Amino acid sequence: MADFGTDFGATDTVAAQSLTNSTREKLRQLVARIEKLEEEKKSIADDIKESYAEAKTFGLDSKVLRQVIRIRKQPRQEREEQEQIRDLYLHALGEI
Repeated sequence: MADFGTDFGATDTVAAQSLTNSTREKLRQLVARIEKLEEEKKSIADDIKESYAEAKTFGLDSKVLRQVIRIRKQPRQEREEQEQIRDLYLHALGEI
């Protein structure tokens, strides 16, 4: 590999020195907040995964349940328009 003479350590030092104290503090706060949110996101994702597993224990199809959740997020009018277009396509293909 070519050595372009880049010294990232020196660059980091210069960049850190060019930030004001208040900017550095804001950066620390933002990083801490993002890390906390990432932890919460993982926890929520685990809870959702457990809920789908629970649904399976009742004999529910998790794939269909995911579709239901996705559909319910859409506004009714948008959902109805998509259903009409889907039905049109399926009818044109001779599927319905």
